[in-house]
Amino acid sequence: MDLPGATVNVKDLLPANLGYYTYAGSLNIPPCSEGGTWFVLKSPDTLSAEEGAAFAKHYPMNARPIQPSNCREIRESK
Repeated sequence: MDLPGATVNVKDLLPANLGYYTYAGSLNIPPCSEGGTWFVLKSPDTLSAEEGAAFAKHYPMNARPIQPSNCREIRESK
């Protein structure tokens, strides 16, 4: 969405603690076969029901269920 005159500082969207986990995985859109590296922040954030619904409206293919680690190495930042 383009909002003329709007400025977003991405740093304002991140938590103070930037610690993360990383692992090799695949995309979460069908057919879920393209590989990639995931970075997951340690500090969880929450969404309201309305925010979740808005996300689902814009990204309807975000449908992959959580997968087991299947012996993948999961690394942790310091």
